Amino acid sequence: QVQLVESGGGLVQAGGSLRLSCAASGRTFSSYVMAWFRQAPGEERAFVASIGWSGGSTAYANSVKGRFTISRDNAKNTVYLQMNSLKPEDTAVYYCAATTTWTIVQAMYNYWGQGTQVTVSS
Repeated sequence: QVQLVESGGGLVQAGGSLRLSCAASGRTFSSYVMAWFRQAPGEERAFVASIGWSGGSTAYANSVKGRFTISRDNAKNTVYLQMNSLKPEDTAVYYCAATTTWTIVQAMYNYWGQGTQVTVSS
């Protein structure tokens, strides 16, 4: 069992930056592939970025590639999402998720955080 707690969301102007954090507790953090998903109002939850067990592999949605960076610190049991050049369309609830398989498929993620709101004003 893994418990995930996100933090770092908030209100930011377009062009600004935010860093989200997701602290994990429970089983060995390095055993899990970690990912961020987001859900905008009226839309389905969608993949944002994922990172492999040691951090050597990453994947990004096309919409955030070049602006967002996912990273992890296995010593701190934490995964991060650095978000730069934010746009109003990045407004969403951002969720941290964990799985034991390298995948971007939402249904394969077993553990989820409660989400953190990111609002980007124009």
